[in-house]
Amino acid sequence: MTYAQVYKSWQDDPEGFWMQAAEAIDWVTKPSRALNADRAPLYEWFTDASINTCWNAVDRHVAADRGKQPAIIHDSPVTGTKHVITYAELQDRVARLAGALKAKGIQKGDRVIIYMPMVPEALEAMLACARLGAIHSVVFGGFAANELAVRIDDCTPKAIIAASCGIEPARVVHYKPLLDAAIDLASHKPDFCVIFQREQEVAKLTPGRDVAWHEFQYGVTPADCTPVEGNHPAYILYTSGTTGAPKGVVRPTAGHLVALNWTMRAIYNVGAGDVFWAASDVGWVVGHSYICYAPLIAGCTTIVYEGKPVGTPDAAAFWRVINEHKVKSFFTAPTALRAIKREDPEGKLVPHLPTLNALYLAGERADPDTIHWAQNHLKVPVVDHWWQTETGYAIAANPLGIERLPVKIGSPTVAMPGFDVQVLDEGGHPVSPGTLGAIAIKLPLPPGTLPTLWNAEERFKKSYLNHFPGYYETGDAGYIDADGYLYIMARTDDVINVAGHRLSTGAMEEVLAGHRDVAECAVIGVADDLKGQSPLGFLCLNKGSNRPHDDIVKECVKLMREKIGPVADFKRAVVVDRLPKTRSGKILRGTMVNIADSKPWKMPATIDDPAILDEITAALQSIGLARG
Repeated sequence: MTYAQVYKSWQDDPEGFWMQAAEAIDWVTKPSRALNADRAPLYEWFTDASINTCWNAVDRHVAADRGKQPAIIHDSPVTGTKHVITYAELQDRVARLAGALKAKGIQKGDRVIIYMPMVPEALEAMLACARLGAIHSVVFGGFAANELAVRIDDCTPKAIIAASCGIEPARVVHYKPLLDAAIDLASHKPDFCVIFQREQEVAKLTPGRDVAWHEFQYGVTPADCTPVEGNHPAYILYTSGTTGAPKGVVRPTAGHLVALNWTMRAIYNVGAGDVFWAASDVGWVVGHSYICYAPLIAGCTTIVYEGKPVGTPDAAAFWRVINEHKVKSFFTAPTALRAIKREDPEGKLVPHLPTLNALYLAGERADPDTIHWAQNHLKVPVVDHWWQTETGYAIAANPLGIERLPVKIGSPTVAMPGFDVQVLDEGGHPVSPGTLGAIAIKLPLPPGTLPTLWNAEERFKKSYLNHFPGYYETGDAGYIDADGYLYIMARTDDVINVAGHRLSTGAMEEVLAGHRDVAECAVIGVADDLKGQSPLGFLCLNKGSNRPHDDIVKECVKLMREKIGPVADFKRAVVVDRLPKTRSGKILRGTMVNIADSKPWKMPATIDDPAILDEITAALQSIGLARG
């Protein structure tokens, strides 16, 4: 079937489409229907079924005689170690950890926070929770103590599973003191903590509360899989809220399994026995969906990589992993690719990659220059696809497992089955093709997407449903062209208003990224007394670029005038060494705007390196901004 036929089959019979997809999953009790609209607009899926995630991700592959196949490859250049875990070994390890948790009173519905680096034990902890029907909440390893404390108080975990430390290329990150401080700050106290001691740092345990990972599991009875209802929460994943308080995205068990399994073949074109690598972190949604769950549900081998795109040891690190472990489909963020391109602009470090079939990009807008670089040097399809923490998988993509559609650089291609994507004006009316507006998805959302926020139903409605009744508001702005291709141009907050003209910062960034000296860039709108807002560019230059910065800025201003026109009013740009980002690679544009406009701002909890903001402030002050 072609993509158009598959998408139409979903449009014609959404329930039938997802019931057919559900046939690929092992059920304890099969669902009698797919959609439950009893509480619309709060929709749920497969509610009358019972199922277990861990069985579908681990045990069923062992039962199918594939226990000797590698399930997880841990590749850690920061520790100089590599380790392969088969499905049979994974089953044994997860069952024992689940048995130990069960012996300490963890049962279905209990919450467990996981605070770990990129080690296989992080996946084992997630799967052990799923085995028992416990609800895990993974918090990015090394997250600040006060932010961890907020999450402890919100989801009230009975247990916390943590590592003693994380390893960065130049330092050891001490997790245990952060955990201790968070528990001290939190009103809620966990019953116990399980600490995975790493040889790089053995943490001091708190008597009566903490127990070491191996000691905890010694002599326990392995646990069987506990069936849960189809709408039982598999996990809570916190995403930043505009009010400062994080939002706990809830992931329902059955829809999560059905949808993720469908995506592995349809979008990523992989199946049992293939090696799949998502270069992300288990603390983010990509790590949940495509490091831990989806590859294992589909019977693939997943790679857990503890390293960086550059510096461990160089800009060829990703290519080594792909060749060494025979990766078929590779998924990373555009920011990682830009870091590699900046270090190796001519692609001299890119070898022949015989097993690689495709590169997938998500997490932020993929600028055309980076896509061209990847296409030229990797010689494989580069799939820019768009999704969110809230959805858990791609809203729009080029579904290589169904049909390889023509690529339009700058577009994540077309909506996937389950998603009726529309572009609306402020009044909630669909706009004509090519017109910039708010991107919304007609309800109901498909299986596996968030049904609500943890203990915050009214906030869920206010954040996503109330602005455009009958739609889920994505918070992204963009347009759909005459061929149905979607273009994500900016977060709605990043669309700037210059003298009454609504302009996309993403379109401006595309222009700047096309300059031969620019490796990475960002555009923000700063306050302007006359025009409301005025665009300002930040430019990071390619390694080896030694031309005068003033010349590069003038060329960028000229380029913007040629490509977008005088309406953009683009007159200012500054050269900086790096951009402030979250640990997942998203540029902190909102914080940069507040600094530029001399408004109060709070240090973002997810920032990768706080010192960067001092550099940004100094750059802004050099052009007369950030005077507050």
